[in-house]
Amino acid sequence: MYGVNHLRSGVSDQVPHEGEKFWPAGACVFERGSGSGLWRVVSGVVRLDQRGTDTTVLVSLAMPGDLIGYETLLGGTHSFDASALVPAVLQAIAPKTQAERNALMVEALLQQPQRSHDMARIRTGPVVARVATLLRLLGHLPPPDFLSGDDTVDADAVRNQLPTLRELAGVVDAKHETVCRVLAQLLPPRSRKGGPRRWTEKAQQAASQMLSDVGQVLNAPGLARSGMGVAP
Repeated sequence: MYGVNHLRSGVSDQVPHEGEKFWPAGACVFERGSGSGLWRVVSGVVRLDQRGTDTTVLVSLAMPGDLIGYETLLGGTHSFDASALVPAVLQAIAPKTQAERNALMVEALLQQPQRSHDMARIRTGPVVARVATLLRLLGHLPPPDFLSGDDTVDADAVRNQLPTLRELAGVVDAKHETVCRVLAQLLPPRSRKGGPRRWTEKAQQAASQMLSDVGQVLNAPGLARSGMGVAP
């Protein structure tokens, strides 16, 4: 198994090490029907889509440590299109023995329940909970140091690392306007002068209350019984 200590999480780490490759946000990693082989997400987030003639259906998000393209281990081609949701670094994996292939297939199988859980949480329930879950997966919730008392968060830096509003709305399956309003509640506002913007005490209280409400929604009894709650 690929240990957690080996992962470089977060979207800010964009410098590939030896044997790794960098993809900017929106770049295609591989297409359905191709056979580029097995990849491990080192940093960033990759989206897997089923593309039809007129529609694109988001199937899953691959997080740091995840394997994608594992169907090629069985001699097949890629089942989905893969693209970088945010800047991502991936490592090509080339198993040399059947034992290595088997171990990688088991690892890929074991990652699926958590990713299915993630997708359920970002596609169902109140929009604020969906957006909050996605921001957590992207490493942006709660805002760095904000709830610990730092009221000079670099709002522009945080928001510049996010996908576009259109992409965020598509991932959580909600209207652009609704997602925009939720982001205004969960994240610091942009600074018109381009530098860190100090939050007022009222804004801090509002954001803290919003995060508390989101936590209550995600840990509601019905969601907890279905396995969709947030671990304490």
